[in-house]
Amino acid sequence: MPIITPDYFDIDGLLSEEERMVRSTVREFVDNEVLPIIEKHNREGTFPQHLVKRFGDLGMFGPTIPEEYGGGGMNSVCYGLICQELERGDSALRSSVSVQGSLVMYPIWKYAGEELKRYWLPRLASGDAIGCFGLTEPDFGSNPGGMLTNARETESGYILNGAKMWITNGTIADVAVVWAKLNGVVRGFMVEKGTPGFTAPEMKGKHSLRASVTSELIFQDCEIPKTHIFPDVQGLRGPLSCLTQARYGISWGAIGAAIAVYESSVNYATTRIQFDRPIGGFQLVQEKLVWMLNEITKAQLLAYRLGRLKDEGTMRTQQVSLAKRNNVWMALECCRMARDIHGANGILDEYPVMRHAANLESVKTYEGTHDIHTLILGADITGIEAFT
Repeated sequence: MPIITPDYFDIDGLLSEEERMVRSTVREFVDNEVLPIIEKHNREGTFPQHLVKRFGDLGMFGPTIPEEYGGGGMNSVCYGLICQELERGDSALRSSVSVQGSLVMYPIWKYAGEELKRYWLPRLASGDAIGCFGLTEPDFGSNPGGMLTNARETESGYILNGAKMWITNGTIADVAVVWAKLNGVVRGFMVEKGTPGFTAPEMKGKHSLRASVTSELIFQDCEIPKTHIFPDVQGLRGPLSCLTQARYGISWGAIGAAIAVYESSVNYATTRIQFDRPIGGFQLVQEKLVWMLNEITKAQLLAYRLGRLKDEGTMRTQQVSLAKRNNVWMALECCRMARDIHGANGILDEYPVMRHAANLESVKTYEGTHDIHTLILGADITGIEAFT
């Protein structure tokens, strides 16, 4: 089947040679090693864990982390293109890589002590270790400041009690970045696999992100060393700074999902014969294809500009909210139009449409729901907070 990857405004011409090389490398990896197996893993609800080392080998874990700590030392556009191509394969893979780089490696690099940085970052970058990020709780998602997980200081360290939920990579993680209240103030901690009192059971029964490991994190008198606290960050500024990194990646990743269903739709519309002609010759089908191309192109330009702002150090968190909100919505709408174009065949896993649609329902919710990002933008426009 030919690939009709949309680049209607020649964004390739804006990319550096390194950026194009990174994009092409990950695209080839997805075509050769992800697409042949992802439907099986999605159907069976399993994560293709054998790909973890390949992620590391190809520099997908922590690509923007400095090379001295094992990262790739790449720019933010490279990271965005990695996310785009991975999510063209499946949101579960982009989620795993995004959590590892943006939610685990980033806070360790930004906030942990030097010894922990030197120990964990190279292992996480290579894929020799997996990390997870614990912020959301069973009763606190959009309102993380209400968290109940707490830490108590002792002579030798800290004792954690509480639970986290909807944690990507949790069950397979070697280290967890966990946010808990210490004396009423949110602080960041690192909890290693095997620590007494720490368990991470996998959550089952998902209709979305089925190829992802999603877990609970449970802490019952879990004692960690003094060194395993992030010493210089307090309050929600710490976890929210990590979420900004992850949301940035999502804004690119959603484009990849949209590209996947667009490509499938163009191929289907030009080969499916009804009334003695390809359905792509009918006005209503063409209108859907044009809408998809139109919105993908706008999203590509938005993400590209956001990446350049990020590398210049002028990106605002509200701009990330706009990109995440718009691009995930756009991708979901593309999935719905693609399902319509494919007709009854659109529900079969012979095509990627329903898998991406189901995944994007989760992506629309996590890392800040569509409505929460709406309120962030509304407050920025008016100067009036509408959260309470």
